[in-house]
Amino acid sequence: MKGMKRNIGTFALMMTGLGSIIGSGWLFGAWKAASVAGPAAIWAWVIGMIAIMFIGLTYAELGAMFPEAGGMVRYGHYSHGSFLGFISGWANWIAIVSVIPVEAVASIQYMSSWPWAWAKALYNGETLSPVGLVLAACLVVVYFLINYWTVKLFARVNTAITVFKFLIPGLTIIGLIYAGFHANNFTHAPGGFTPNGWAGVLTAVATSGIVFAFNGFQSPINMAGEAKNPSRSVPIAVAGSILLAGIIYVLLQTAYIGAVPDHLLAKGWGVLNFSSPFADLALALNLNWLALLLFADAFVSPSGTGMTYTATTARMIYGMEQNGYFPRIFGKIHPVYGVPRPAMWFNLAVSFLFLFIFRGWGSLAEVISVATLISYVTGPISVMVFRRMKDVNVSRPLKIKGMPVIAPLAFIVASLILYWATWPLTGQVTLIMIIGLPVYFYYQAKNNWKDFAANFKAGLWLVVYLIVMMGISYLGSSKFGGTNHIPYGMDMVVVVIAALIFYFWGIRSALPSYQGKQDEQSNEQMKIAN
Repeated sequence: MKGMKRNIGTFALMMTGLGSIIGSGWLFGAWKAASVAGPAAIWAWVIGMIAIMFIGLTYAELGAMFPEAGGMVRYGHYSHGSFLGFISGWANWIAIVSVIPVEAVASIQYMSSWPWAWAKALYNGETLSPVGLVLAACLVVVYFLINYWTVKLFARVNTAITVFKFLIPGLTIIGLIYAGFHANNFTHAPGGFTPNGWAGVLTAVATSGIVFAFNGFQSPINMAGEAKNPSRSVPIAVAGSILLAGIIYVLLQTAYIGAVPDHLLAKGWGVLNFSSPFADLALALNLNWLALLLFADAFVSPSGTGMTYTATTARMIYGMEQNGYFPRIFGKIHPVYGVPRPAMWFNLAVSFLFLFIFRGWGSLAEVISVATLISYVTGPISVMVFRRMKDVNVSRPLKIKGMPVIAPLAFIVASLILYWATWPLTGQVTLIMIIGLPVYFYYQAKNNWKDFAANFKAGLWLVVYLIVMMGISYLGSSKFGGTNHIPYGMDMVVVVIAALIFYFWGIRSALPSYQGKQDEQSNEQMKIAN
């Protein structure tokens, strides 16, 4: 962490989290969730907020304990060693770095609703056109440049943008409710309040951009190394950003459901297809002033999130290099500006790759959500591992009350949401995690396989957990895409039981006496020696 400057206060750190959460998720999430769950999508946001709050609290305590850049990719390494640390860090990095191009795609997709022919040619209803991709690439470069010189510039720009993000969603809520709120939409549309049952509500939590939206709570944790007072700032920033964003999203979902004109609901919520959901509704209700604001915010909100994730992903790569997973160059901090520039260049290249592979918001939001959930499961276990270690020479500035209950609940809800994501998506994303393993084995070989057996044994529970969750997803209820060998209702009981088994296995598998941190120090000594 040498060279990082502690310049970010509590409010700016919370704005970083809120700025990450209120991104393209608010522009598309209400439409996507309603298409899956109907009016009951309101409950999907509430469930998602509570679930992420449990998970976020475990990471808030870890973030205060280890106020380091790229913290989210490091805690599993500290508690269980390099094997588990790599899998968790890889999943988290894949999920977060892919958000950068997604935010750019969201801006251009909204831009395609402008009333000019050239704008409509940017998006064909499913993917961006070549010109749209070039414009999205330019936005990614802008995110990069704002972060390139100094963290202070990033913090100031992000705080200003986040204040704007409060204003536009607020005006959207008020405008839609005032101009065209139809209370009958909640009960009289085809299928009633829950057209796809409560299974649809649970699936919406996992696949409609809800987990994807709340994923921004990680930003204050990943930037804890630059906070002035991390023990105070990190937990306030995490909990505050989740709660404020949750309130905004529930109100937005309510306004969206009530604003849809009756005649568009003749065939149900699932057939609604908007390129720019809130802007299209505003135009339908003759709220031209709101549509103009939304078109402007289509650049501001996603861009704020894109800038934040450009900052945090660079800290992730820095953190993974410190763990010994990446080349030494990614651990270099600019001596004047205090930012990890080589890591930023690497993420820029990866962002371009994702941009040209995934060109639509909805499909990539699903993949990001599942990858993120895989990385989330280590936090609840790591926090309890360090609670049980008595001989750890590390500061504990924050001990959240009720953590022995919060941690297992967080692990259970993460497992349930992973299951709700439906088969085969759960299996496909889990297999993506395997792609990164050659990188891990390469760097293990460079270190002469030092302590590999101990690290592999400590992280084995996560590999078995992922395989078992894939099996349950495949055999589970048809409501979640499975083969229905485990019927609806019983499937979630099976997930809870399996989650508890792996939760206690994970805690018992931890390396003794903060061994992961010792391994990192050993790696650093090897770098110096070489």
